[in-house]
Amino acid sequence: MDVQDLYHQRLTTADAAAAMVESQSDVAMGMATAEPPALLAALARRAEAGTLHGLRLWYFHSMDHAAKTVLRPDLLGRIRPHCMFMSRVERELIARHPDAVEFVPVAFSESPALLSRQRPLDACVTMVSPMDRHGFFTFGTSNDYTSVAARSARKLIVEVNPAMPRVMGERPLHVSEVDAIIEHSSPLTEVEEPALAPEDEAIAELVAAMIDDGACLQMGIGNLPSAVCARLRGRKDLGIHTELMTPALAALMDCGAVTNRRKKTFPGRSVFTFALGDRPFYDWLGDNQAVYSLPVDLVNDPRHIAKNDGVVSVNATLQVHLGGACNSESMGGRQYSGAGGQLDFVRGANASNGGISIIACRSTAKQGTVSRIVAQLDGPVTTPRNDVRWIVTEYGAVNLHGKTMQERAEALIGIAHPKFRDELAKSL
Repeated sequence: MDVQDLYHQRLTTADAAAAMVESQSDVAMGMATAEPPALLAALARRAEAGTLHGLRLWYFHSMDHAAKTVLRPDLLGRIRPHCMFMSRVERELIARHPDAVEFVPVAFSESPALLSRQRPLDACVTMVSPMDRHGFFTFGTSNDYTSVAARSARKLIVEVNPAMPRVMGERPLHVSEVDAIIEHSSPLTEVEEPALAPEDEAIAELVAAMIDDGACLQMGIGNLPSAVCARLRGRKDLGIHTELMTPALAALMDCGAVTNRRKKTFPGRSVFTFALGDRPFYDWLGDNQAVYSLPVDLVNDPRHIAKNDGVVSVNATLQVHLGGACNSESMGGRQYSGAGGQLDFVRGANASNGGISIIACRSTAKQGTVSRIVAQLDGPVTTPRNDVRWIVTEYGAVNLHGKTMQERAEALIGIAHPKFRDELAKSL
């Protein structure tokens, strides 16, 4: 059958598509920019009307579209969030309703297996780019777990948005794989980075100095990785193999610092699994042959990461224990975010020939009243001390590998804020 005929056979309204989702079912939602606003609004209307209940919603990193629809506080009795990486949305929900969210600890790299084998899905809803003349959509900004969940779920419902860029990658989605299609035009969710503090500038200088020509970059989320990228524009033959693609990494490609020539995997292309940025960045992604989007179980597989030489992994943390272990997901004993892909890339960089794993943080939190270098973590260990290599604060950079526990503590106290050093030393 002609692909246009297939498309129109599956084309329906948001309410009709939402009616295909059953109560007491497990549903995966596209994350971040790929949240499908019209579909989520239709599901919320069903829950509000009482025709949908017991829905278990699985996802990473929610944003405003979900917050205004399926994650509304008044719908929590009928839609149960199963969140694998908390954002502002879940933190605000929990502040008002402590039991509002089921947090599911899982590495980002393992989420496709979780949503295809351990937790079989009844449905998957996500946003895609428009279909081409051969019948293929792309997953746009969000390949991550979504491309696997889409194919493992019993029902796949897609929201076609002309604003979603067509992004190059393996196994684009064919119209024959889709159960229902709705069309909805809406601006993509954009993110802005907060202004840099002087501490961040100092950390960025230290981190950038550790990155040589030919390095293969993984940068985490936030303004610090962007500040590091801004200091790398004079480097040569950089590569990119990263969980998150950002405008800062795109700028390194545009200025010629990134060529991907030295990469062993997908040479000539910047590999990523999801993207966040602004409208010009999303336009830049569209039909860009220099970028390549892959599922997160491949992008974040430490064995695959390590195939490239000189991998430099730059991530943030919330606390560093004096022995080196990092808590990157909990604050004050409460879940703040999630493990994400931090440990995946730490281990991938460590196993890479000439690789460097860097975890960075300001030395203090809460306007300087709390030390981030601590004698006791108040949350889970996201990156174990056995895996931690470089720790960077605005006061310096230390490599913990091969150091005794005493040597580690002394090194970390040396890059703690001066007003907390005596107290930390007394804890030894």
